[in-house]
Amino acid sequence: MPNKRNYQKELEAVINNIKDRGFPRLLLHSCCAPCSSYCMEYLSEFFDITVFYFNPNIYPVEEYLNRVSEQKRLIEEMSFKRPVSFLAGEYEPERFYEAAKGLENEPEGGARCEKCFILRLEETAALAKKEKFDCFTTTLSISPLKSAEKLNNIGEKLAEKYGVKFLNSDFKKRGGYQRSIELSKEYGLYRQDYCGCVFSRREQQ
Repeated sequence: MPNKRNYQKELEAVINNIKDRGFPRLLLHSCCAPCSSYCMEYLSEFFDITVFYFNPNIYPVEEYLNRVSEQKRLIEEMSFKRPVSFLAGEYEPERFYEAAKGLENEPEGGARCEKCFILRLEETAALAKKEKFDCFTTTLSISPLKSAEKLNNIGEKLAEKYGVKFLNSDFKKRGGYQRSIELSKEYGLYRQDYCGCVFSRREQQ
């Protein structure tokens, strides 16, 4: 049985390799402001970050707009080692429903979520290639409820497909998740009580 990969150590190896060599351009997919808080704080010391908010799974539209607003506010109010910019994707919920077709009754964390991860990460990879970013990654691995292995496997396959490096990560490590909670309190961030889609909302209720 192969050894389980330590994605945090892989990230640290990349960071050690790029130190004193300039600052690569990183396209950071963000699911929400609370999850992005620690990721931006940590990575801004080593990368020029553009936060990409592309989450067509969010329901309803008011929830989506609230999360976008909080993401923008956090970037404006936080202090970073290097500037962080923001880019909003299109809100296209029909793309999520198409990806989730037939999987509506799957439990949270199952096959429907994997399709959702692929949808969001592929949009990020395609944009990273188009805009000539050096690498891309996602804040999703900071959640204790999401599989870093699954996310990194998806990212690596998309990196191969689009020819852009995927930054392996497991942001919940090194106290990352706890730090995101602290930063959320510090900046008074809205923390949703469900993942985002109509199905996770229904399950939470």
